[in-house]
Amino acid sequence: MVNETQNRITTEALVIKEMKLGESDRLVTLFTRDYGIIRAFAAGAANVKSRRCTATSLLTYSSFTIVKKKDIYKIREAAPIRVFFRLGCDIEQLALAQYFCELSYVFVSSGVPDGEFLRLILNSLHFLTSAKRTPPLLKAVTELRAAAISGYMPDLVACGGCGKFEDRVMYFDPLGGRIYCTGCKPADIRLIPLEPTLLKAMRHIVYSELEKLYSFTLPDDTAKRLADITGEYITLQTDHRFTALDFYNTVKEK
Repeated sequence: MVNETQNRITTEALVIKEMKLGESDRLVTLFTRDYGIIRAFAAGAANVKSRRCTATSLLTYSSFTIVKKKDIYKIREAAPIRVFFRLGCDIEQLALAQYFCELSYVFVSSGVPDGEFLRLILNSLHFLTSAKRTPPLLKAVTELRAAAISGYMPDLVACGGCGKFEDRVMYFDPLGGRIYCTGCKPADIRLIPLEPTLLKAMRHIVYSELEKLYSFTLPDDTAKRLADITGEYITLQTDHRFTALDFYNTVKEK
């Protein structure tokens, strides 16, 4: 008989999906600090009187004690560390937070820790819930940095044709992930014009240290333009339709 203690793991995790099973149980998807993405069963957690109810709720960062039996994870203990959203919260913020969860689910592998990606998502949720940055700016920061972390880093250093660092307007190829100056821009592909402010912001998102990632702001119109660009980029690069992004686009402030 297998000793349960030998198969017990303790970790911290963000709940990125939850599904009610039966009257009071939950199946949750966790973005864990140490094991990447895992799905775990939490008996009785959907009961509001359960000690594990809050800790296993969507968009809650919690500490977990989990027992693994074969390929099944069962939550034995759970305690909330940070509850990012509660009932009555702003619908645009909630929709964006759910999109961040979907990004995690798509990009992070099961059983493989990705501490940098987890820190990105937790930091973005912190800035989102504290209203220290606007949703469009946080969307752009999270999308582009998530892409860079996950192997879809665009080359924004210099023109892909001549190596020029900057021009009055540079042009971004969202499919190829490169930039071009006015003299080198190809005529047969879709290009997005980038004035210096936009290009500087994109370079900062891709190349800055994580500690400095959120240390800038943009005017609202510029942030919305940037969010449109990063949304197109991540969709083209992954060839994935993000359903949470579709929902966010229906409720976001125009």
